[in-house]
Amino acid sequence: MSSFLDTVSEWSSSYLLIAFILYCLSFFLFVLSIIGSKWSGNNEAQHKRNYGKWGFLTAIIGFVGHLLFFFTRWYASGHIPTSNMYEFMTFLGMMIIAAFIVIYAIYKTPLVGMFVLPIAVLIISYAAVFPSEVQPLVPSLKSNWLKIHVTTAAAGEAFFAIGFAGGLMHLLRTVDFRSKGKAARREQRGVEFTLFVILILAAFILSIFSFNAGGYQAQFAPPAASDTAATKEQAVKIETYVLPPLVKPYGAETLSMTPFLGMKKPLLEAPYWMKGVSAGRKLNTVIWSLIGGAILYGVLRLLIRKPIGAAISPALQSLEAEDIDEISYRAIAIGYPVFTLGALLFAMIWADQAWGQFWGWDPKEVWALITWLFYAAYLHLRLSRGWVGKRSSWMSVIGFLIVMFTLVGVNLIIAGMHSYAGVD
Repeated sequence: MSSFLDTVSEWSSSYLLIAFILYCLSFFLFVLSIIGSKWSGNNEAQHKRNYGKWGFLTAIIGFVGHLLFFFTRWYASGHIPTSNMYEFMTFLGMMIIAAFIVIYAIYKTPLVGMFVLPIAVLIISYAAVFPSEVQPLVPSLKSNWLKIHVTTAAAGEAFFAIGFAGGLMHLLRTVDFRSKGKAARREQRGVEFTLFVILILAAFILSIFSFNAGGYQAQFAPPAASDTAATKEQAVKIETYVLPPLVKPYGAETLSMTPFLGMKKPLLEAPYWMKGVSAGRKLNTVIWSLIGGAILYGVLRLLIRKPIGAAISPALQSLEAEDIDEISYRAIAIGYPVFTLGALLFAMIWADQAWGQFWGWDPKEVWALITWLFYAAYLHLRLSRGWVGKRSSWMSVIGFLIVMFTLVGVNLIIAGMHSYAGVD
């Protein structure tokens, strides 16, 4: 029986890989539907429909593969695969595709695929950073609320991702990248910063994959553990880096370190006040992500010789700005009540059962509340104050950046009760 479950687990990983490849192919087809239409002569509309149809069909087939991954992993593990960061992020990627299928079926706009598919690909790539082995559930996760809370929270965030894509598209469509006015320059910088944040996440993923593929490793331990043979208790304290240690843990001794570009020892030491779980490693990861994002952004700027937003904007000029704004709003309007149920109400019920309290001011709880309040403000200002167009789009973009900080930044920077989720 054990060997059969191992085989099912292998199938599951293969299904996810197939889904990932198909999502990348779908994105490429959507790009061709937009960029290639310029060379299609009088058949531009037909070209866009054909490639958009094939891109959408490819995304659906990829989604079926993703579903097979989800259910085969569920069978192999014996529990719903949303219990750690690897499983949750792959599930979130799947829900983003599901939300995209719903929105695309309504509006049939290929540009939505061109902007949403990269988000799903990045999310799934981010999931691959975490351990993918099937893990037994810790006691606090052995509850039916695991299925209810996590799935509904992820579904709400998936529609927020569609809202983000629509908002960013609207800004790229409406911001005047040729203007030198003060207000226009401020908008241009805002769009460019948003694209830079996306590149930081991409650089983080690329860095982890690259150094993992190269077999890089550095290990640190508290002085007491490095003086003698490490006991089982001390071995738990050993900190393993997969990125070159620009910053080592505070007060730690170097056990081993692979040289990198002539660097044979860490350049800096984490501040003494950073005493959270894996604080030094997390700070090192953040620094590498910022450096990688800056390099990636610089390379792109050199290649296109203009701001990235200014290079993308012309491809969106044929779209109606109001339609894009409507897509963003509708997606958030669908996602908000689902997120309210999953991330707040169901989460509080589960927290009471698992920890004996409805609210514990855990970092993830706090940032989930901040996310909920922000989108509440978005809907209030749009419906009551008439905040449509650019102001609404800026809020949809900022809102999803808050979501991503909750999913990525909190795990890298802050430790809390959710640290069981395969982060540390």
